[in-house]
Amino acid sequence: MTSLSTHVLDTMHGRPAAGLSVVLSGPHGEIGRGTTNEDGRCPGLAPEGLAPGRYALHFAVADYFRGAGVELPEPPFLDEVTIAFGIADVGGHYHVPLLVSPYAYSTYRGS
Repeated sequence: MTSLSTHVLDTMHGRPAAGLSVVLSGPHGEIGRGTTNEDGRCPGLAPEGLAPGRYALHFAVADYFRGAGVELPEPPFLDEVTIAFGIADVGGHYHVPLLVSPYAYSTYRGS
């Protein structure tokens, strides 16, 4: 079965991003939503057995940084980070990490 996980790291503070809201959407709309735990992970966000197709993870980064006491301009430079990706490998595991600060982010396909 195809599985999906994510992990969010706060590069401004050098720690996992706990308490960040994440929404997973797929070919037919929203699939799941959750909040990252103390390790920056969001277990249970995606059901097992995702079908091949296009998906997106939406991360509420401005809300997270404001909650961490960071003063952001209005509007913030990064409000929501969306990572759009494809699942082609049936039975594989897709890990989509996000490394984020108020002004930059990066991602990759992890393991």
